[in-house]
Amino acid sequence: MGPHPAVAAIRLAVRRVLHDVLTHHCAQDRREAPLVLVACSGGADSMALASALAFEAPKLGVRAGGVTIDHGLQEGSDLRAAEVALRLRALKLDPVDIVSVEVGRVGGPEAAARDARYAALDATADRYGASAILLGHTRDDQAETVLLGLARGSGIRSLSGMAAATGTNGRYRRPFLDVDRQTARTACLIQALPVWDDPHNTDPAYTRSRLRHEGLPALEKCLGKGVVEALARTAQLSRDDADALDGWAADAEVTVLDEAGTLDVAGLFALPAAVRRRVLRRAVIAAGSPAGSLFARHIEEVDRLITAWRGQGAINLPGRVGVRRQGGRLVIRQG
Repeated sequence: MGPHPAVAAIRLAVRRVLHDVLTHHCAQDRREAPLVLVACSGGADSMALASALAFEAPKLGVRAGGVTIDHGLQEGSDLRAAEVALRLRALKLDPVDIVSVEVGRVGGPEAAARDARYAALDATADRYGASAILLGHTRDDQAETVLLGLARGSGIRSLSGMAAATGTNGRYRRPFLDVDRQTARTACLIQALPVWDDPHNTDPAYTRSRLRHEGLPALEKCLGKGVVEALARTAQLSRDDADALDGWAADAEVTVLDEAGTLDVAGLFALPAAVRRRVLRRAVIAAGSPAGSLFARHIEEVDRLITAWRGQGAINLPGRVGVRRQGGRLVIRQG
């Protein structure tokens, strides 16, 4: 008799990612076994992921370890991190590391915690020479990310959610993007894995928490239980479209950009709006405008220098980048 369907589902998802990691590892002609770390908070999603990694990695000749991040945002967070580390070691993961971080305030509490977490994970992967870090984001997390992107109104890229692989050389892997949250929780229950429910996940002060406990249930009540799956599918379709448009924009940029770094207005005008705005965004970022501070309204202002020219003056963008139209060219300079 095989494992419970929930356990089988999480193991299959991890096995597929490990096969991919091994393929890339062998292609680099590296002789030692690759090390894969799981980022674990102690919650159901990441504990299910840790258990699946611990089961599958030895069968494939992959070394498996874990890391837990202590954000220091709650009383006793250090004790919680130590307990998670014990659980990871009980799964026979090695190495297991606890990393404490200091969370700043830039971008709000959620963004600041995320930035601190990823910086710590990057440093940990470098320290151990890990080939990949597994993250426990589920299909439900993907659906929430799509809705948050929709609320920002910043275009198709914001609807594409989280990619299965991100970071330097695809370092971050998300095996559970096709696995729902309940499957992960059931897998923990079946395997008698203790889990910790982060109180931040139910705190209405956090946008994602409100969306999870109020927004999505309201949508499901109105539209049916298939909403999460449909949103996750939308993410993949949007990602495919955005990747294609980004590629088109990269090719188009070569035809409108001169050696002095100015852009040909006539050439830009001839491009489809979706491609033209991507070219403009790339050029503005290249000039020094921070991508995280650059919103759709900024690019729309620049676009009007091409499509609705009325002799308007220079446009000032984040990062002290200025854009002006001059003699049939678009000049983008930091100063």
